Amino acid sequence: MGSMGSPVGDGRRPSIRVAVLGCSGSIGTQTLDVCRRHADKIEVVALSVHSSVSSLVSAAREFGVAHVCVADASAAKDPLLEELPAGCELASGPESLTRLATLPEVDVVVNALVGFSGIHAGFAALRAGKKLAYANKESIVVGGELMMPLVRPGSLLPVDSEHSAIFQCLVGESAQSVSRIWLTCSGGPFYGMGREELSHMSAADALAHPTWTMGEKITVDCSTLMNKGLEVIEAHHLFQQPIDAIRVLVHRQSKIHSMVEFVDGVVKAQLGSSDMRAPIQYALSYPDRWEATATRVDWCAEDPFTFGEADEQAFGCLALAREAGRVGGTLPCVMNAANEVANEAFRRGLCGFLDIERVVSLTMDEARVERVESLEQLDECDARSRARARSLLSEVTR
Repeated sequence: MGSMGSPVGDGRRPSIRVAVLGCSGSIGTQTLDVCRRHADKIEVVALSVHSSVSSLVSAAREFGVAHVCVADASAAKDPLLEELPAGCELASGPESLTRLATLPEVDVVVNALVGFSGIHAGFAALRAGKKLAYANKESIVVGGELMMPLVRPGSLLPVDSEHSAIFQCLVGESAQSVSRIWLTCSGGPFYGMGREELSHMSAADALAHPTWTMGEKITVDCSTLMNKGLEVIEAHHLFQQPIDAIRVLVHRQSKIHSMVEFVDGVVKAQLGSSDMRAPIQYALSYPDRWEATATRVDWCAEDPFTFGEADEQAFGCLALAREAGRVGGTLPCVMNAANEVANEAFRRGLCGFLDIERVVSLTMDEARVERVESLEQLDECDARSRARARSLLSEVTR
């Protein structure tokens, strides 16, 4: 792997060479903001999009990248791609993402892909010895048992604000000294509602997140608290802690990004603005810290902090994710696949808010749980679970 040391100031090229997978989404565009801010330290050498060709061409020209990928092969025929910079190599199809993640000239892979589809590129990056800065939590949720054995110290850096916070709190600490992880949660747009009120919520209501600006899929996951359930499983794998040692703490102000409680009763917390550029930058700079890209907080002017309990009775997706994490094996894959199907259906107006939970629950109930052994097995489990979730969705909404 290329040098990950501190950059030099004598006119030589930046020392960190980055591939951004999913560069047109929320995390991808904010990653490029960090790259602009620290152009003396970072060279963007590869970019991918699913189908947002215009965004890809614009970023490729700005950063002068050598490699780009359009994962949706049909979008790769767009004439706009003729405007890519001279000498830029264009590839298409999902398999091209894996190739970008393993390019010899890439040091750091930022995996900002959405959903299960990002697992192959993340797995390939780790196998190739790259540093993986990942926001694709589904990779760890579904394939943590395969991916974590590939991780070397400092090779897997979480971009999620909560997991970045936990990671930072654990620098210099051992996993054995941890008593509990406090995983913070904004509560989403429906905090405090009961199931009757939730049954009337629309996709537009769910997409109005109170503190974070994110893509539509993850924003709906935040409204159901499934996102927090996914993060519980993610933290379980990343930090070697039992599912029940990870407590979800509702913190509406979203300034404490998570906390770690140690066996001696001491609690460490990581605080900062509600700006994803901070954890993205830390994942790129680790073990160094660079000048802030995110907005600084004036703590004297902040409102008082509040804390509350996550309501798993009203928001059953969190309880379902916890159960999937406890059981392990392929059950998190089943859960994630069903959730992706139901989440999309809700956003398209094809089912109600509580139908997301119903479909996930029914799909999990029917699943045959197996030990995780390969990516091919997970691909099959994902496809089978999606098909069953679609069938159940039609029954639930009939």
